[in-house]
Amino acid sequence: MNYSIPLAALTGKTILVTGAGDGIGKCAAIHYAKHGATIILLGRTVSKLEATYDEIEKNGGLQPAIIPLDMKGATKQHYQDMADTISDQFGKLDGILHNASLLGSITPFEQIEETAFDDVMQVNVKAQLLMTQTLLPLVKKSDDGRIVFTSSTVGHIGRAYWGSYAISKFATEGMMQILADELSGTPIRVNAINPGATRTKMRASAYPAEDTDELKTPEDIMPLYVYLMAQEGKEIHGQCIDAQPKK
Repeated sequence: MNYSIPLAALTGKTILVTGAGDGIGKCAAIHYAKHGATIILLGRTVSKLEATYDEIEKNGGLQPAIIPLDMKGATKQHYQDMADTISDQFGKLDGILHNASLLGSITPFEQIEETAFDDVMQVNVKAQLLMTQTLLPLVKKSDDGRIVFTSSTVGHIGRAYWGSYAISKFATEGMMQILADELSGTPIRVNAINPGATRTKMRASAYPAEDTDELKTPEDIMPLYVYLMAQEGKEIHGQCIDAQPKK
């Protein structure tokens, strides 16, 4: 499918990107800004968010906002405070990219540790649920709202040893489908992206011996990320799309 859109396609939009300090999240934030959006950068590490901020400004993008937040320890009140701040500054929210995730341990099912499992489910599922709940009133104020979750190939078909992460991504896809069904009569479009094998730090930690030169870069898969946020993607709803479909 051709995911090309005009360069100014996101002009006037405000988009929140989680995990915006590194990898796919950083790349998506930069690309959304290049297409005219104002970006809210959310992540754990301020220095990384500042690096993304600087690159957006260097490219001539609109001044971003930074929200430092550790989703592992955040409560619903943190997200409500965040929503109030966004409401005060921007009035509405046109898009959310739920990109931040924890990998957890690649381990046999019998050896999954409860605390590690809880951390993965907290960041990959519960935090995204709570964040979406508090931000949804702001997205409803947009005339063309978008919510994009991040899934995985192991969120389609379970894979040995990927227990916590795979379970969390099955939950993510289910959450996306439920929300999409509830919002089917509105202008809001809800989807998920499976990035596939991409050259990121998370991928490297899961496959340390892999030849990274064989992998797509975050830059390579950006057309889909931008398309789903743009008006051109309004017909896509309730789907999980593979950024690297098998040929």
